[in-house]
Amino acid sequence: MLLKRRYLPSLGSFATFEIAAKHLSFTLAGNELNVTQAAISQQIRGLEKSLGVTLFIRKHNSLELTFDGHRLLTAVSGGLDIICDAIKDINTPPDPPVITCSGTNAAIACWLKPLVDSFRSERPDIRFVLLASDEDDTLRNFDEVDLSLICGNERCEVGENLFYLFPDIVQPVCSPDYLEHHGPFPDARSLGNADLLDLHRKHWTSDAIGWHPITWDDWFRAIGLDAPHLSPIIVSNNYPFLVNAAVKGEGIILGWHHLVRSLMDEGALCALFDAPLHVDRGYYMKVNQASLDKPHVQEFKDFVLTGLAAAGQEESL
Repeated sequence: MLLKRRYLPSLGSFATFEIAAKHLSFTLAGNELNVTQAAISQQIRGLEKSLGVTLFIRKHNSLELTFDGHRLLTAVSGGLDIICDAIKDINTPPDPPVITCSGTNAAIACWLKPLVDSFRSERPDIRFVLLASDEDDTLRNFDEVDLSLICGNERCEVGENLFYLFPDIVQPVCSPDYLEHHGPFPDARSLGNADLLDLHRKHWTSDAIGWHPITWDDWFRAIGLDAPHLSPIIVSNNYPFLVNAAVKGEGIILGWHHLVRSLMDEGALCALFDAPLHVDRGYYMKVNQASLDKPHVQEFKDFVLTGLAAAGQEESL
């Protein structure tokens, strides 16, 4: 094939032939190419001589393609289209790689977003689509979703596309300023008159997410205390809102270790006392099967898992 290509007429003659065939006129072809009719005619005759076939039937005032002319026109048009498409692709910068992630509002806003920011400081070429919902757990099944953060029990089987992240642990936390002005709070009983910020039972439903949220009632019962007159000053179904209120010194929240750890490291929040509640479930990262062969997705997955191991976030507060 390479030897045959060496003896092909110039590509310019093929381009001239296509224009002449389109107009069925050497004069109009010359006008389009800004050359004379005689130059077009001479180039076509050279092409016919090189190929050993007649491409046009020359009539008194018109041209007509021969059978071989039609065959060549089909091949030339297709070939030039392929060349044009290739040039367009070469001159058009490729779309930047995109990683689409899903999770609850709190998981995306409080845990994943800081990791995305850190990752993009090293790989600014990678874009992210972050889908957050406390009502729709089926987001993880969307074809476009590469990574999803899910909550599961110990029976979840890690493997090729499911990776264990950390246990589900909650503990009372507040801002140092709130602790200084309203504390101390040495134990759970001391929280009876504290300003508590609580999750609403409709934060999500078991039908939507698969698990009930942990509230102050759950925490008190878990440590063996009954709190029948518990009256939080603010109740919301938006956990990031409650975290922000706690940072501003408005009260005490139940802090999920993976959601408030960075704020505790920064000194914006602090633990009141050592009374973590270990819930019989953990958090996992699922890589959709179709995304297993995407290098940028694997790179971010490894970044997350390596960071967790290095920071020791799989341990309790």
